Amino acid sequence: MSERGSTTTIDKAADLDPEVDESAADGMSDVGSSDTEPEVRVRRWGRVVGISVIAAVVAISLSMAAVFGWKLHEARAVDSAAAAALDAARQYAVTLTSVSSDSLDQNFAAVLDGATGEFKDMYSQSSEQLKQLLVDNKAAAQGVVIDAGIKSATATEVEVLLFIDQTVSNTVAPDPRIDRSRVVMTMNLVDGRWLAGKVDLP
Repeated sequence: MSERGSTTTIDKAADLDPEVDESAADGMSDVGSSDTEPEVRVRRWGRVVGISVIAAVVAISLSMAAVFGWKLHEARAVDSAAAAALDAARQYAVTLTSVSSDSLDQNFAAVLDGATGEFKDMYSQSSEQLKQLLVDNKAAAQGVVIDAGIKSATATEVEVLLFIDQTVSNTVAPDPRIDRSRVVMTMNLVDGRWLAGKVDLP
């Protein structure tokens, strides 16, 4: 009876040991998984946040590059306009200040061809009176641009400051004399041409 009872007790203990081991293993597994899952989630969120930050930085960089590129393009367009207008103003200043009583029609036509707006209207209205004055005095003039520079500029309008020496002769003063003038000329882009819209002698 005692042998049998002891054998049964040993068998039960043997049967219980695996269960204890398995439950203990399960418990350890649960503890391990509960510790690991938050770390995995943190890592995943870290990757998501990192990707989002990188995407935002790339978007901002592209936007800044686009703005910078546009400003650079605009600046180059203004520089190009200023250079073209300055060259046109130099040439027109010579046309405007050079005249001969022997070729007044050609002189006046050239002046009107290079003018626009306010200045063209004013010159057209006074041209006949000016022609008669030049004929009566047998006047002649030749202008030379000594220096010129840009005062202000946009892509369609450029203000140019010119220093001009004009050699003048007429019946009253047959010996040529030099008149020095400072002229501010506003050049406007009209149908692809730079024309003088305003001429001032400050």
